[in-house]
Amino acid sequence: MVVFVGYSLIWFMMPTNTFYLQWLPDIHAKTDSTYFGQQGANILIYTFPILFIATLSCLYLHIRKKMDDNNTERLENVYWKSWSQPVLVKGPLGIVSWMELSFLAMFITLLVWSFCSYLHSMFANINQQAAQMRLSLWEAKLESSALMLGLVGNICLAFLFFPVTRGSSILQLIGLTSESSIKYHIWLGHIAMTLFTAHGLCYIIFWAKTSQISQMLKWNKVGISNVAGEVALVSGLIMWGTSFHAIRRKIFELFFYTHHLYVVFVVFFVLHVGFSYSCVMLPGFYLFLIDRYLRFLQSQQKIRVVSARVLPCQVVELNFSKCPGLSYSPRSNVFLNVPGISKLQWHPFTVTSSSNLEPEKLSVVIKSEGSWSQNLYDRLSSSPRMDRMDISIEGPYGPSSTEFLRHETLVMISGGSGITPFISIIRELLFMANKATSKTPSVLLICAFKKSEDLAMLELILPASGTNFDISHLQLQIQAYVTREKEPPTETLKLPQTEVWFKPNSSDLPVYAILGQNSWLWLALIVAASFLVFLVLMGVLTRYYIYPIDHNSDMMYSFSSKSALNMLFICVSIATAATAGFLTNRKQQRVAYKTRQIQNMNAATPSTSPSAWFHNTAAERELESLPHQSLVQATTVRHGTRPDLKKILMVRQSSSVGVLVSGPRNMRQEVAAICSSGSANNLHFQSSSFSW
Repeated sequence: MVVFVGYSLIWFMMPTNTFYLQWLPDIHAKTDSTYFGQQGANILIYTFPILFIATLSCLYLHIRKKMDDNNTERLENVYWKSWSQPVLVKGPLGIVSWMELSFLAMFITLLVWSFCSYLHSMFANINQQAAQMRLSLWEAKLESSALMLGLVGNICLAFLFFPVTRGSSILQLIGLTSESSIKYHIWLGHIAMTLFTAHGLCYIIFWAKTSQISQMLKWNKVGISNVAGEVALVSGLIMWGTSFHAIRRKIFELFFYTHHLYVVFVVFFVLHVGFSYSCVMLPGFYLFLIDRYLRFLQSQQKIRVVSARVLPCQVVELNFSKCPGLSYSPRSNVFLNVPGISKLQWHPFTVTSSSNLEPEKLSVVIKSEGSWSQNLYDRLSSSPRMDRMDISIEGPYGPSSTEFLRHETLVMISGGSGITPFISIIRELLFMANKATSKTPSVLLICAFKKSEDLAMLELILPASGTNFDISHLQLQIQAYVTREKEPPTETLKLPQTEVWFKPNSSDLPVYAILGQNSWLWLALIVAASFLVFLVLMGVLTRYYIYPIDHNSDMMYSFSSKSALNMLFICVSIATAATAGFLTNRKQQRVAYKTRQIQNMNAATPSTSPSAWFHNTAAERELESLPHQSLVQATTVRHGTRPDLKKILMVRQSSSVGVLVSGPRNMRQEVAAICSSGSANNLHFQSSSFSW
């Protein structure tokens, strides 16, 4: 929202004729008398304001984290709650709220206004231009339209990378996460590639009609480089073609690997138009590069895997060691990489643990639904048991607040493995209910499973061990539905769990915040410092190397060379600042963790029975079984039927009911339709899903 308003103001405040007159003479005349002077202005107009907003957002989030001002947050949520209700449930856009639809309409209006304004400016002198270039009127209009399609496509690029910047301060500022905003990236990608494809096709038709097809093979030293644009377009088309739902769901690896062509796309896009005119796209990509490099640094660390809980329903719970100072909100997610399965593939999973309930452990639940997860399950369930596993983690990423606490009642609806986002919520509420820190909402969990053996996933609601909290303090009801079995098993269904314990390794690290506990403050410093270093490097290059060449020779300094050097300076600046922040925090975390790790290894050596690491006496084991008994008492199981979601939701009498849904698309659409029907004004819909 903040970035959209900022960019919109820039576009509407900048006179279209000025922008047009600055670009077009350079393209047609192949000169660059104003290029270097205009580059600094473009950076100040397009890049600096957004990076300044990102820096201020980091500072605000740092202060808000320290103050923990929940009252202000709740007032904001109440004010905007009506705008977050679904308005479109089915269709190509997925589930869309009033606010999303409003901003989508404004964005489309911005694109149409920009295209019409550019065309109006150009068509004002189209007859004169056609005569000068010896073209027919329609050919001149075709070339102008092709150029304008490219200009409008740049607007989409300006926003394209914000939704996929996982640690973005701007997303956190407006209450979004990369998981919830990934659909915006998809929308922008479709619009951008439609415009760029039309841009390229119009130029190809124009060159073919005017016998200039050789223009496709030209790489101009000054001005537009056509070959670079063609490479960027082809790489974009490959990414676009493999990103459609049918291919992405059935052949995920193809989508995943081809999407790395974004590097080729961005590099050749900059070489195509020149660095000065790529400043429109630069802010979003600049913040994405910082986030991507920090993720790379974090991914190089091997994480300490404590144990794995293997269920017979093809489900695994992995438990990692965590720095006690690392806190995260429920429904956060992490990205896992297991080099033994694939060194390149990273998969997102919801964190099921609570940073308050389990201060030294982070857990994720993985259900075997693909080749990667099936391979992982087979490794952990095979005999002999594994005693070590190398895993890297990126994250956790998630919402900056626990907004579900503002509701009096929570109705959480899940299908299959969709229960995982709600496990962390229940654990967090369990901690709060036992500590009596604040009033907790009552909870109704509706979960649908295909088979009775899937009911074992309910065991994951509570940690495997080490938790003595009384679940009866939490107003929890669980209604489980087994849809493909009409009757319960005739014999008592035995669902044994297998726990796999891993030996400690001194080289492994716990899950930690990549920039420490003051991560937002460090991120602000990295954004500001890296951009300052980039400006200095660019200024020195231009003043002492490029400027003398341009003014002491008949040959202009190559656009491509200057663009390549500026891109290199960006990478060097980001790498320098981010590495400094990472190493400073890692040194402190290593010292703190090394002491605690030595203590833990002395307390429990690999020769010790794994169960003894957490269970010391029979009394403790009996005490820890009490929460599981309470969980069973709170659970009702129905076979051979599906939940009547409309009936369940309509009888809720609370003034504010938070309806959280996670599962198949049809289930999410059904719940969204009920909440948006207007029959009950107390229902507030929210979806949790990695797919839109």
